[in-house]
Parts: sequence; structure tokens; C-alpha cells
Amino acid sequence: MLSNGGRQIRNRIVVLRAERGLSQKEVADQLGVSRQTIISLEKNRYNPSLKLAFEIALLFEVDLHEVFQYSFEEE
Repeated sequence: MLSNGGRQIRNRIVVLRAERGLSQKEVADQLGVSRQTIISLEKNRYNPSLKLAFEIALLFEVDLHEVFQYSFEEE
């Protein structure tokens, strides 16, 4: 069985949002979530559901892997 130690999901939402000149509120409104959800996502405090992750990628018109990266950190 694998442990979760050292694995994290990071995202590029801040960068993608800035490239398009969108505010956190605009992104939240387009996704149907709260601004607090976007803040938590951007600070990597919250991992989205698979559905929300795909919706974010569609919003920014990029592949899912361009938004989210799964990283391994050695202990």
C-alpha cells in the first residue's frame, strides 16, 4: 500500500488567471464557486474535485496537466 507522504497537487491558477486578466471573483463566478474556493485553490490549501478540475481547465482553454501538477517530494 502506498502512503501519501511527500505527494502534492500544485496548480497554476494564479498564472493562468493573470495571463487572462481575470479577477478571483470573475473566475469564481464563471465556475459557480465562491471566491474563497479560488483563494484556497491558489494557495494549494484545497484540492478540487475531478469535475471542478476539468471545469477549470476548460475555463482557461488548456489541458488539465497545464493547470495541475502532481509532484513527489522525497522525505
